[in-house]
Amino acid sequence: MNQPLKQHLIDPEICIRCYTCEMTCPVQAIEHNDDNVVVDASKCNMCMDCIPVCPTGSIDEWRVVAEPYSLESQYEWDELPEQGEISVVEPADDQAKVLAEDDPIAALLAEAHKGAGGKAQAPKSASKPTINLYNLSNAIEAVVQGNYRLTDDDSDTDVRHIILDFQGKPFPVLEGQSLGVIAPGETSEGQPHLPRLYSVSSPRDGERPGYHNVSLTVKRDEGGLCSNYLCDLKKGDTVKVTGPFGATFLLPTDPSARLLMICTGTGSAPMRAFTMARERTVGAQEGGMVMFFGARSAQSLPYFGPLKKLPEALLQKHLVFSRMKDQKKEYVQDRMRDEEQIVGQMLHDPNTHIYICGLKAMEAGVEEALTSIAESIGESWHTLRDHMREDGRYHVETY
Repeated sequence: MNQPLKQHLIDPEICIRCYTCEMTCPVQAIEHNDDNVVVDASKCNMCMDCIPVCPTGSIDEWRVVAEPYSLESQYEWDELPEQGEISVVEPADDQAKVLAEDDPIAALLAEAHKGAGGKAQAPKSASKPTINLYNLSNAIEAVVQGNYRLTDDDSDTDVRHIILDFQGKPFPVLEGQSLGVIAPGETSEGQPHLPRLYSVSSPRDGERPGYHNVSLTVKRDEGGLCSNYLCDLKKGDTVKVTGPFGATFLLPTDPSARLLMICTGTGSAPMRAFTMARERTVGAQEGGMVMFFGARSAQSLPYFGPLKKLPEALLQKHLVFSRMKDQKKEYVQDRMRDEEQIVGQMLHDPNTHIYICGLKAMEAGVEEALTSIAESIGESWHTLRDHMREDGRYHVETY
């Protein structure tokens, strides 16, 4: 009998082309071209090293196949193929038969779809995103309209608000999507640098309504090639950009949808885009948004001033600091527990969407807090989370 096998694949709709998985893979089974990132079935040993480093979950995809999908076919995909029926040929009579539900292969199918609680979905009311319009061989050039420091000059955290203009060329990006920036120069191997991914921090119609420019929130990292390049840009400089990327971490266009936003540092970028878009939609009405935003101090928290000015009716703000002088360390998960009533009420509401963005180290603490709060309202967080994910209401992007 020709036995089916489980094949590891990458979802081209969700992948943001950060190439972290390719750099992590110990057997060089992952590669890319200008359009897609793919997995070579002849090399992949299912070690799973690439799974935890992926910020979007696009790497956690599996299919049970009679014959592996070739690299050539994967490079042509715009979306993943559906899992079809698996036929097996018996040498005795050369007739195919569909495996019954109680066949051992059913267990293989179940394992292939197990993943981390199911595939991430976009909100049902989200606009259809444009994906990968510009790639490595067809980057678009943007002009810097402004580069502003968001943190105090005496803060040891240099975070910048950078505004890019595409000079009338189309760059249709939605709130929650990312773009790639190609730093100038070459690698030590003489190759162009791969794009570094940054979340867009402006609404779809621009930093100002109708301008259709795009802003980024960039933290300068010591030794960081692209972050230092971006943070040092001057007005009028040009930047090579790829994208847009991302098909699930999107804003619901339904103005009645409630948003529970949990972020740290530059993970505030998409939350800023969500907040500005919602403000332009609902105006002075209640916004239905709650944010837990963590930083070391008020001086190192991006957009601290503008956030403080937003009305509580639009956005209920919980600004949390872990390194304030003469104050106890506090993290976002601590404040979430303190605000158990509002968080629990939102978890119970089927119209709530959860967005988590920031350092990967925050995930465990936030998960523990959500688990505890869900239990307080008689819910299993793991069950609720998976249901929300399948419903397009639970979104995580950490790095």
